[in-house]
Amino acid sequence: MTATKKRQSGAALLAAMLTVMLVATFAAAALWQQWRAAEVEGAERARVQAAWVLVGALDWSRLILSEDGRTGGPDNLAEPWAVPLEEARLTSFLAADKNVSSDSLEGLPDAFLSGRIVDAQSKLNVLSLVDNGKPVPASVATFTRLFNLLGLPASELSRMTTGLVAALATGTATDGSDGGDPSAAPLMPQQVSQLVWLGLSPSTAAALEPYVTILPVKTTLNLNTASAEAISASMESLNIASARQLVERRTRAFFKDIAAANAALPSGSAPFNAAQHGVGTQYFEVYGRLRLERTYVEERSLLQRNGVTVTTIWRTRGAGATDTTVKP
Repeated sequence: MTATKKRQSGAALLAAMLTVMLVATFAAAALWQQWRAAEVEGAERARVQAAWVLVGALDWSRLILSEDGRTGGPDNLAEPWAVPLEEARLTSFLAADKNVSSDSLEGLPDAFLSGRIVDAQSKLNVLSLVDNGKPVPASVATFTRLFNLLGLPASELSRMTTGLVAALATGTATDGSDGGDPSAAPLMPQQVSQLVWLGLSPSTAAALEPYVTILPVKTTLNLNTASAEAISASMESLNIASARQLVERRTRAFFKDIAAANAALPSGSAPFNAAQHGVGTQYFEVYGRLRLERTYVEERSLLQRNGVTVTTIWRTRGAGATDTTVKP
């Protein structure tokens, strides 16, 4: 009888221990799910807040470009729009506002904003490679020189040009052309990273990012903002050393017109072509990044300026976290 009681007592103890373990497991799972839901909600709230701030930053960029368009004249890197905004705490801007009291800033999370405006016409336009469904020899030569300067495989340029012809032939071209089989043609890229759709490798697309762009229409290269590599590639008779001297010279005085840029060329060089080169810009890229605690949101936009009117062509947004460590 005693042995039976001992066995029953042991079984009851074991059942109690199992019950406690199950309850503890369920409780831990519930707490983890609750914590996770709170983390997701907090991250989503921060992302939405950051997105709204970036919308305001984009509007501010449009205002800057509109005011610059009002003054007119050549576009150059000494203008206000060309000054980047280094990462700065947003509360610093609020504290400078006389309508915001210091008490209102207490308890606000740290938010940091950074951004810049880039002249899109400081880069070679990929769209110039094709005209009326055929490659343009002069533009192909320009991109060939750029590929050589950067040490990139020329075979990828050939694939990209072929892919661009096919993409424009599907009706996605800006001139409204139609033709081809849409199911067999690649999509028309909007950003340089998307040139992989036309046959470039990711490494080649990344190497081209600082020097090329994709704009809705054919554009000229702004000699006041273009890199030495882009300028040298656009001119068969201008080597990279001379192009760097040209870039250094314009830092002292920007080019007011094509004639001024031609005067800065070394003797014996062919003059700049007004059909390919200019000193003004219609298209700008705007980059913005807002970091709120561990969450950040990045935004990139393409703007077109026509006089004082600034229009958003496209806008992309991405989000992430600076610390992805998951709590146990």
